Amino acid sequence: MDVSAAVFTVFLCVLFGANAVAIKISLNGLGVFTTAGTRFGIAAVVIFLWAQLAGKPVQLNSHQLRQMLILGVIFYIQLSLFYLGLSRTTASHGTLIANILPFVVLVLAHFFIKEERISTKKVVGLVLGFCGVMLLLGDAGQMEHEVMQGDLFVLAAVMIWGCNAIYTKRIIGSFQPIQITLYPLAVAAPLFLVTALFLDQEMVRYVDASILGSMAYQTFVTTSFGLIGWMMMIKRYGATTLHSFIFIMPISGVFFGVVLLGEPLTKNLIGSILLVTVGLIVVNRSPKELGLKHYYHYLFPGKH
Repeated sequence: MDVSAAVFTVFLCVLFGANAVAIKISLNGLGVFTTAGTRFGIAAVVIFLWAQLAGKPVQLNSHQLRQMLILGVIFYIQLSLFYLGLSRTTASHGTLIANILPFVVLVLAHFFIKEERISTKKVVGLVLGFCGVMLLLGDAGQMEHEVMQGDLFVLAAVMIWGCNAIYTKRIIGSFQPIQITLYPLAVAAPLFLVTALFLDQEMVRYVDASILGSMAYQTFVTTSFGLIGWMMMIKRYGATTLHSFIFIMPISGVFFGVVLLGEPLTKNLIGSILLVTVGLIVVNRSPKELGLKHYYHYLFPGKH
């Protein structure tokens, strides 16, 4: 990877890390499920149009369609929990907890995928990452009780996200990347909007420039541009190369949460970001040992 490609990859990771901040801003004026449904509905349309222009295959047979319906429902559940969690906790906490996803996937893959086994190096990374989360939960306990609830919602979302990843790994061989990216969004978006009608106390409280900007960021910058850019980089350089950069995401999320939202920078938060970041570096430093190469491009670009 040359310097320009490395800079672009860092740029994408910064964008993805800041996505939780954009979600927090949009939740000020929109309901939880309204935000999710609007974001993923528009993103699905944008990605479909891009696929048509680029000549990417999107048609599915009946068996593939059933698999995508399952994946879409799982996606709906995990993102519902994630958005509910972010509505209660801080963007910094949400970003850090979401970034233990690789650790959850490693544990699940060890038991459900024969070729994916946890090495000693990965155990060290796992311990560091989960210690970071435990430290963060202790930090939440010292804040409002609602923050602890939000952290637990996000943690539950990450656990389900890990199951989603394993299921994706098992079926991905019969799909094109664009298909397994587009269809979960298309299935989940109407489910979010229907849920919004019943569970959002107010689907739209108010809309101003910051709300519109945050929705545009989530929809076009991360879910559309970011996803397509990430897939193009993976196609050219490979998933193992790109995922050596993912430690940038939690740093970016915490930085923007503190700077843009005025979230507190506590000792626990600093300790947590150090542990999670070092854990990610330890787990991903060796390309030969990085597993689930095919589906990682689907996970990280912006589904939180």
